[in-house]
Amino acid sequence: MTDSAVHCGEPSPSCTLVLYDGVCGLCNRLVKFLLHHDRADRFRFAPLQTEFARAILARHGLDTSDFDTVVVISNFGASSEKAFIRSEAVIRAAAQLGGVWKAAAIARFLPRILREALYKLVARRRYRVFGQFATCPLPDPQVRHKFLG
Repeated sequence: MTDSAVHCGEPSPSCTLVLYDGVCGLCNRLVKFLLHHDRADRFRFAPLQTEFARAILARHGLDTSDFDTVVVISNFGASSEKAFIRSEAVIRAAAQLGGVWKAAAIARFLPRILREALYKLVARRRYRVFGQFATCPLPDPQVRHKFLG
């Protein structure tokens, strides 16, 4: 953690919470990517299959049984907390990394219908292409504190 790192405890307005399909190989790779590039310690994670995630989804009026999406909660725990799903969630997460990854925000200029169609195409095939775990893998001990719920 750098000196400029944000200190994220449980809920914190400086945190971005990523809710992901815990048994999906692609989703777990996304989490590992975010962990590796999260220089400011902003991200926290929770599998969609947990009660913790279901409560957050319900709070935002989202389907608690839809595991075909990734959900990003910006300003987690603050009154300004906001949920983003599918392609918008991926774009927001990448932009939060800063640096060169902030360029991913350019994808917002693509028509939403095109972004969502591409997202859904990948989501439908993700288990076949990237594999599926029988259970949600445990995170490495050095990053376990970043997983909530």
